[in-house]
Amino acid sequence: MKNKGYYEEQENNWEIENASEGEAADFGDNADAPREVDFDTGFAICAMKGNEPFRCGCAETCEPGTACDEIPGEDDGSLVTIVGVRLRGRGKTYHFSPAGLTLVNGNYVIVETSQGMEMGIVSDNPQDVPKSNLKSPLKDVLRLASKEDLQHFEDNKILEAEAAEIARERIANYELEMSLVDVEYRFDNRKITFYFTADGRVDFRELVRDLASVFRTRIELRQIGVRDEACMIGGLAVCGRELCCSTFLKEFKPVSIRMAKDQNLSMNPSKISGACGRLLCCLNYEHEAYVDARKRIPRKNARVMTPEGPGIVEDINLLKEEVNVRLDRETDSAVAAFPASQLEVIRSHDGDEIKKQKRK
Repeated sequence: MKNKGYYEEQENNWEIENASEGEAADFGDNADAPREVDFDTGFAICAMKGNEPFRCGCAETCEPGTACDEIPGEDDGSLVTIVGVRLRGRGKTYHFSPAGLTLVNGNYVIVETSQGMEMGIVSDNPQDVPKSNLKSPLKDVLRLASKEDLQHFEDNKILEAEAAEIARERIANYELEMSLVDVEYRFDNRKITFYFTADGRVDFRELVRDLASVFRTRIELRQIGVRDEACMIGGLAVCGRELCCSTFLKEFKPVSIRMAKDQNLSMNPSKISGACGRLLCCLNYEHEAYVDARKRIPRKNARVMTPEGPGIVEDINLLKEEVNVRLDRETDSAVAAFPASQLEVIRSHDGDEIKKQKRK
């Protein structure tokens, strides 16, 4: 039997089909996309032409089962129907073809993926999109989940708990510096995926062989980040609600400390960090509104003209678009609040003189 190697998404992620016949190959740290490699040619299996895999030679970029730029195709401008599904009800939303089924948000479905059959939950209602917008051929939704399917999914959860206990014992025996986060049985029980976190790369080849001999099926160990860990485990955020990533968030978007500064938030890490220890994902939600408001409001230390006379901006309230100004007075210095629309900037915060112009 030919042994095949895989390297998917995360570094330090190995998979073997048959532990007794060898181990998987490591394709390096720069692998950006999942791919299956034919060891006879070294080419990626990019797509299927008829019943035969098409090898285009672009092993660095192509994903198995996807349309490659080197495969001739036709764009007739027609529309296709797609439906969004979250596999196992969490994580990123993937698009499938409804295949004639009537689906609504919240339906449990069985779908065909490049890795086999999986259960998912419909997260987006069916919609028509131009065929040219598709980056890869759509897999089909096979059927609505039956009672037997739902029961099988629950049975797999029991097996996952048992597998996690065994895996933790083996990790302790091999004294590996890794922390097991979750275990997933594929719906057809042909593969088990173990998710773990670690500070660096871990040599777990002996562990993979051991687990394969215990479960007698395909084993995959996948290293994940702290954000993915929080998504899988779930919990409550500082706002008191369930974590966004484990409920409705479809993908992780970059978050920077600049977003917190733009929103006048405290730079205290405990105030702007989530359960994962990274910056709060919700800093993204209203960032554009704050940036837009800042364009209409004078900055701190700017000299402005108010209806009650000139003064210096001491503080701003972005939500109310209100500015606190310390007024210039001979007897005392008072602070008053004014709407930004009533102010005229005389001198910017950096000292540059500005022609009086009412802000709109």
